[in-house]
Order: sequence, then C-alpha cells, then structure tokens
Amino acid sequence: MKNFVIEHSPLKKKLNAGELSIGSWLTIPSQSVVEILGSAGFEWLVIDLEHAPIGIESVVNLIGHIQGNGMQALVRVSQNEEVVIKRVLDAGADGIIVPMIKNKDEAQRAVNFVKYPPEGKRGVGLNRAQKYGTEFKKYKKWVDKEVVIVAQIEHIEAVDNLEEILAVNGIDGIIVGPYDLSASMGYPGEYDRIEVQKALNRVDTITKNLKKPLGFHVIESDHNKTLEKINKGYTFLAFSIDFFFLGDMARKEMENLKNKLQ
Repeated sequence: MKNFVIEHSPLKKKLNAGELSIGSWLTIPSQSVVEILGSAGFEWLVIDLEHAPIGIESVVNLIGHIQGNGMQALVRVSQNEEVVIKRVLDAGADGIIVPMIKNKDEAQRAVNFVKYPPEGKRGVGLNRAQKYGTEFKKYKKWVDKEVVIVAQIEHIEAVDNLEEILAVNGIDGIIVGPYDLSASMGYPGEYDRIEVQKALNRVDTITKNLKKPLGFHVIESDHNKTLEKINKGYTFLAFSIDFFFLGDMARKEMENLKNKLQ
C-alpha cells in the first residue's frame, strides 16, 4: 500500500514539467491483463468506468494490481459526479480522468469533488487510500499536492471553452477523446475528417500557448500513431486499449497464417 508521507506522484511531476508520459487503457478487469501491460513498460493505466463493464467492486483490486506492478492507477469515472469520484479515490486511485468536461464550471465541479475542504467539497470517508482510518491527515496532504485531475476534452463546446477550462486551479491537464469529439460535430468516428482536424489543431494551439500538458487517447495499437502525437508535442498519451492490443495482434497473425496456407 502507498505511503502517502514520502511518495510523490511521478505522473504529477511529469505533467508539471511538461515531460512525456505514456500509459494505456484498461477495459478488461483482470489481474493478468494488468500484469501483461505492466511488463510492456507503461507508466500508468486508466481503469475505464464509463464504457467498460467494470463495477465499483472491482476497482479497488484493479488499483492494487496496477500499483503493485509499478504503475500508477488512474480511473476514468463514469461521469462528473460526487459519489463515484470519491469512491474511486477512497479506493486508492492516483488520480481521475473526468469525461465530457465542457466548461469551467464543470471543471471546477470535478476539482471540488476531489479536494477536501477548504479547497473543495469532498466528503470524508475512510478506506484503502487513508490506510483504513490510520492515516487520514497524511492522505489529505497527499491529495493537496499529488492527486492528478485530468479533464477529458471530447466535445466541441469544450474546444470553444478550452482556455477557461485550463485556467481552473487543480486541473493538471487534458486528454482528448477523438471519437466523442468527432461525434459532437456530427461525424462519429471520423476523426481524420478535416473539420475534426481543425478542432484538434485548435486544442493543440491553445494548450501549447498556455503551456499546459497536452494529452490524447491514441486508439490504434500502431506505435506510429502514438509517435505522430509525440512529434506534435503531446506529452500525456494513452496508447491504445487492452482489447486492441490483444485483438489486433491475433487478427494480424491469423491473417498471416491463412495467407501462407493458401
């Protein structure tokens, strides 16, 4: 279990310094999947509560497996809602990604749900994060300095309001969700379309001008796609998804085998 007195979040440090950090997305609630991804060298994993069939009961175990395999555990919560945010944090998550943030009020609401008074409005509960009631004061200090809060930018309204979102104290960075962003513009999944690319370029420009961490969820399991984002200055990158790493390799090698059998 984490010692909140001496531990400093490597991800928080990299976000503050504008350094590259690469993680991935966890949708299969399995210890084995966590261990396999850990062996690949990812720095963090995002447990997806928004779209994956993962219940809150599984979160504490997944967080423990992720941290036990040398990675940091982030949770994309199901929505910008008080109870789910404090439950995953009380379970020991290193930070959260909040979906569908569209404006500064929603960004501030997320921060309030993470931070204890007087900085925020989070209710006090005792669980794994607080070492089951033995180290609440130490955990509170850790939250003040080390917890990671990322706003997911996945709607055209968020692009229009990006400067004010990034100005909210407590937001450590953003991560672009290309599928929903394209959908909000009427082109679901067509994130290579010129209109969507223009919106993405606006995100790039605004974020870089404000010297804030720029994140993106690269859906494809092709490392070249992630390299493209690195070369464009993205520093907080989620590289693909567990089922794409599994499925893409299986489909590719089966196709190769079938071709050689013809």
